[in-house]
Amino acid sequence: MQKARIPITNFQYGEISPSLVSRTDSPIYNSSAQSVKNFFIRTEGGVAKRGGFQALHDFTAITENTAIRQQVRLIPFIFSDDEQYVIAFSNQKCEIFFINPVTGALTLATTLTQDIDGNALQWDHLYLHEMTYAQGGDILFLCHNTFMCQQIIRTGLNSFQVEQFNFQLQAGGAKIFQPYYHFHPTGMTLDPSASTGNSITITTSAPYFDTSGKHVGISLLYHGSEIFITSVQSTTQATGRVVSELFVELDPSAIRTTDGSANLEITHVNHGMIVGDSITIRNATAVGGIAQGQINGTRSITTVIDENRYIVSAGSNANTSEDGGGFIQIVTHAPTTEWMEQSYSELRGYPAAVGFHENRLWFGGTLSQPDTVWASKSGLFYNFDIGDGSDDDSLEIVMSIGEVATIRHFVSNRDIHIFTAGSEFFIPTFENQPITPTNARVKRQTSFGSTFVRPQPFYGATIFGQIGGKMIRQFVFDDSEQAYKADPISLLSSHLISDPVQMCVISGAVNTAESFVFVQNFTGEIAVYNLNRIEGVAGWTRFETNGSFHSVTAIGNRVFAIIKTNLGSGTNSFVLSELNQNVSLDLGNLYTGTAGVFTVSNYFEDGAEVDVISATDYLGKFTVSGGQVDVSSVDSSLTSCQVGFGFDVELKTNPIDVNTSVGPETGQPRSLGRVILDLSETLSVSVNNKKLIIRKVNNDFSQPRQAVTGKREFYLLGYNKDPQVTITQTAPMFIQVNGLVAEVSF
Repeated sequence: MQKARIPITNFQYGEISPSLVSRTDSPIYNSSAQSVKNFFIRTEGGVAKRGGFQALHDFTAITENTAIRQQVRLIPFIFSDDEQYVIAFSNQKCEIFFINPVTGALTLATTLTQDIDGNALQWDHLYLHEMTYAQGGDILFLCHNTFMCQQIIRTGLNSFQVEQFNFQLQAGGAKIFQPYYHFHPTGMTLDPSASTGNSITITTSAPYFDTSGKHVGISLLYHGSEIFITSVQSTTQATGRVVSELFVELDPSAIRTTDGSANLEITHVNHGMIVGDSITIRNATAVGGIAQGQINGTRSITTVIDENRYIVSAGSNANTSEDGGGFIQIVTHAPTTEWMEQSYSELRGYPAAVGFHENRLWFGGTLSQPDTVWASKSGLFYNFDIGDGSDDDSLEIVMSIGEVATIRHFVSNRDIHIFTAGSEFFIPTFENQPITPTNARVKRQTSFGSTFVRPQPFYGATIFGQIGGKMIRQFVFDDSEQAYKADPISLLSSHLISDPVQMCVISGAVNTAESFVFVQNFTGEIAVYNLNRIEGVAGWTRFETNGSFHSVTAIGNRVFAIIKTNLGSGTNSFVLSELNQNVSLDLGNLYTGTAGVFTVSNYFEDGAEVDVISATDYLGKFTVSGGQVDVSSVDSSLTSCQVGFGFDVELKTNPIDVNTSVGPETGQPRSLGRVILDLSETLSVSVNNKKLIIRKVNNDFSQPRQAVTGKREFYLLGYNKDPQVTITQTAPMFIQVNGLVAEVSF
């Protein structure tokens, strides 16, 4: 019988996929485990039990509906270091919690159920998980395909209001600076009955208008002028109000004169005119010796040369042949193919994605234009006028890649990253130059596709969930290839990613120096990615609770979650909680009472089975009765204790293998005779169901138990072809395992 001592000095790769159980040749094998449940990976390589999620607020008005993917969603709102909020969205409701900058306590600041016009809030719990958001100062912009962008505006320290995003108006209200698009088929004309008026008739050359009423309230752009639709009579006819006089601004120098003639040849692309039509010319300057007063005014078309040119008569003859006239305008209501409809509406859908980048507000992905990107004018977030293409004008880009790329997210990072249902794109930023209408171009980089989970900037990359819900990737620029790549970061632990719903990141938190990604799965667990690139720590663990995690978000170095669980009533409740390393129980809090009796009805209902901790002693499980927990049978002198739900931990190593002179002992019976754990501040631990007794330090039983730090031995029995060390605990107390040594007989 031979013996070998196998050291496992770190767990830096966390919990790995069961499919890697035979990869004993890999260096990852001895630095990972088969199960790492409710632990954080430490920078030094060991693991430490996570803190409890302390209960903060019970959403008593929400009744569980298992058909809904996410009934409550948490979103951060950060105005400054000392003015931070957690926003909880539910069905047509918004509850905003203020974080006290001194105590860190959370208080409900306000509850909103209507916008400033008294309308019900737009969001529905059917698609809470799909909403995207971006914050600029006091305003949170909230987007989804089914409603126009909503603004949650902070009006005071603890006061907010909701209002709809409205585009900037031109001075005098002559034009709305919003995006437009040619939704009509090529060749379809629009024929207004007049160039001015509050109830003109608008006729299309083929069926176009929606007769259910969705076209009412929409603006059409006739060349550069707006017509507001007030009613629809048929698929080809509607009534509208001309917001400002209908006219066409022609290209410069659109008038050609002929020496000795009064004829003015006007270049007017796709004019739609016929002989005898009346037009009004304005803003023309003198040309060919004809004064501007002899050009401007009402003129009749005498000749139509072609679809782009016609002739009118001036008030005098020219004395030379030349092109000129400046920037003239033609007042007309002739049929034209040069017309558009506003991009955002109930009929065409609304932007699904929103973001900020380079001092512009970005929208993208409507139902009718799923692969179009819009950006506001620089510094003017409500102005989407494309103007003449100047550097500060707004942008409109269609990502024409041969397939529809439905935009889901924008992320401002090294460049602006665009995540779609099928691919990942970016708009490059040129050295020392901002993105402008003349240099903007969208480049596809990878083709994995993104879920509705909001991507997060992380360590210079952007973390996103791949379509299908089984992989987390990082979109990062590769200097050697001068392109972005999307490497998988969950490949070794793919079993921990199961249909993610929400994701957040924190750095240097929960008493450690690492950075973390929290991925909340639809199945109710949270997969936690620990990363410290300098120390080479990069691994996944999993968090489970009594019930399930329903939402997760982070503000600074604090993590907040919604836990869905039974508090004693027999049905599930939704509780806002915070990860707290000073709390040992989920939904735990410190309660004060008398003679071992504590009132806990603020969260727990009769029938709930809760765990009770006093300092370093675990008192056991107790059932809530009459809104109280009675532990007097254990300690009748107790006046304070922690009450909540305990949660299990499990650290299960990969099968302990041995390499001998004739090869590995894989598949051969082996025995674990002894395991030595290196512990730190541990109050409860078991190895393969062998419990370590945490003793009192003296005979005074009023003194707390002394946590164990150092090495402790556990003696085991039995043979197994896949011997493993499983570390658990029988009491919900703190445990930290720095490493272990397993003594194997074979």
